Amino acid sequence: MTVSNGNDKVSDRRNLGVATACVVFVGAMVGMAYAAVPLYQLFCQVTGYGGTTQRVEQVSDVVLDRTITVTFDANASPGLNWDFKAVDKKVTPRIGETVQITYTATNNSSKPVSGEAIFNVTPGEAGAYFNKVQCFCFTKTTLQPGETLEMPVVFFVDPAIVEAEETKGIGTITLSYTFYPRDDQAPVAALAVEEGKEQPKL
Repeated sequence: MTVSNGNDKVSDRRNLGVATACVVFVGAMVGMAYAAVPLYQLFCQVTGYGGTTQRVEQVSDVVLDRTITVTFDANASPGLNWDFKAVDKKVTPRIGETVQITYTATNNSSKPVSGEAIFNVTPGEAGAYFNKVQCFCFTKTTLQPGETLEMPVVFFVDPAIVEAEETKGIGTITLSYTFYPRDDQAPVAALAVEEGKEQPKL
């Protein structure tokens, strides 16, 4: 007859603790991987790192006599059948002046398509001083077949750009957008209904 002692129970508890820690660790790593991109985007938006522009709620209350040239670039990724272009190719506002320009996008496909715009400015040092009040890039854009949409951008260049050593000599800024497809997948059950398949009855 075998006599059991508490060692087996202690060992089982330790093994369970190690297994639980491993599961928690893997889950944390997966969560960090998914959070890395939005956290990086947030960091760029706050700091202007990599030419990322700033999003603001209020316009500048200071307007300088000095002007700056802003040019506009438009691109659509190969996976997006859109014509995307800047209506306004160039403006020369006073620094601190609020300006509105327009882009247009046309869906050339035979079905509704959603896209999302990624943006930056060059030179990269100007990103921290390029402030957007309104922009189509803040949200997803969905176009119906053949639809053309006018999309405004409201912005100003922060007067502080003339004070920083690395930016005070900048005379031209380029604002660039690239539209990418944004596919929000429907649940499997929804896809089955759309394809005319009956859902299993419970």
